[in-house]
Amino acid sequence: MFEYMGDRLSNAIKNIRGLGRITEENISDAMREIRMALLEADVNYQVVKEFVANVKERALGMEVQKSLKPDELFIKIVKDELVALLGGESAPLEVSKKRVVCMLVGLQGSGKTTTCGKLANYLRKKEGKKPLLVACDVYRPAAIEQLEEIGASLNIPVYTEGKINPVTIVENALKYASENQNDYIIIDTAGRLHIDEQLMNELKEITEIAHPDETLLVIDAMMGQDAINVITGFNDALGLTGTILTKLDGNTKGGVALSVRHLTNVPIKFIGDSEKLDGLSPFIPTRMAERILDMGDIMSIAEKVENVIDAKDAEKQVEKMKKGKYDLEDFLTNLKQIKKLGPLENILKMLPGARKMGLNNIDIDPKQMAHIEAIILSMTKQERRHPEILKASRKIRISKGSGRPVEEINRLLKQFEEMKKMMKMMSNGNMKLPF
Repeated sequence: MFEYMGDRLSNAIKNIRGLGRITEENISDAMREIRMALLEADVNYQVVKEFVANVKERALGMEVQKSLKPDELFIKIVKDELVALLGGESAPLEVSKKRVVCMLVGLQGSGKTTTCGKLANYLRKKEGKKPLLVACDVYRPAAIEQLEEIGASLNIPVYTEGKINPVTIVENALKYASENQNDYIIIDTAGRLHIDEQLMNELKEITEIAHPDETLLVIDAMMGQDAINVITGFNDALGLTGTILTKLDGNTKGGVALSVRHLTNVPIKFIGDSEKLDGLSPFIPTRMAERILDMGDIMSIAEKVENVIDAKDAEKQVEKMKKGKYDLEDFLTNLKQIKKLGPLENILKMLPGARKMGLNNIDIDPKQMAHIEAIILSMTKQERRHPEILKASRKIRISKGSGRPVEEINRLLKQFEEMKKMMKMMSNGNMKLPF
């Protein structure tokens, strides 16, 4: 998401590098490039016009300080304006009440049912909630079954009564939630191919019964500018508290994210950034702006790592790295932890300068990691802790156990030794990171 637009913005800023000061004349090419980048990314024309005018006004009105170069100042202005366009502050979900009712609405194909599961999973993990999913999409074939499967895979209860009146289902679900101490009720409502009166009337009836604390519109980020009309239509009828943008891991241009808040005043609360049921992240404007400008998103990486790696274990491993005692047993533990983070290429894309280093185009085959794991698991504990004892006969045994050739085992051992040396140098402060 945003890669093409981000590259164009970065190129525009490059033109200012080396200039002594910012003038209307020397930033005209950069402003033209920024305008084209945003329009090609499907950002609303009026939004682009205001954004470019704001950047230009601020750039020409600011004195370049001695501590800052003109391009650094320009990047800061562009970033600040992007953050403002994306909503400024993040809009957190309501979680403080004793019991919260959340209604998810949207058109068919937006990923609403899957998002219900992702949201329930997020609330249980991050907020310690006890969610209940309510199946109210009684029209789309297999919608109820899909929600039940999602609930079963997450071990989260799903309330369903089959294909009866959705209003009745909601009434009974609220009673069920009270009896079973479910403190976050997530209602999966029906969608349509387009907004119609019947759909809105049904949603209004559910609203009157459930009195939702959150009414979230799930919208496909690949919709383009038509998304604004959809958001406005739902907001006028229901009074939305926020939106969830899905499919931001696809080939979407990202323009809708830059237009939504500014044109509708409805905040983006979450983004769907993978197909997995943990692929839902809070929308934080500052982080998103930094990712667009290839500044990375270290905070998001840290949060992902925090969930799977224990701080005390990490400290122990750092000490082992410093002493050069990091072994294949530690590596196996880290490998399992990395798998929990999701696709490794998604993590690499969040590093500062990822696009510049070509990390955004890396495609890591999960089979390669599985082969490495199979090789290490075929070793004894002593062999993992002391890989130097691995001679020809042991390698042949490991090869048979893992189903991988001896050459691959030799290559892994060589790469591991090189990695150990680099880790020791980095942990002792003798080597700088490449960004």
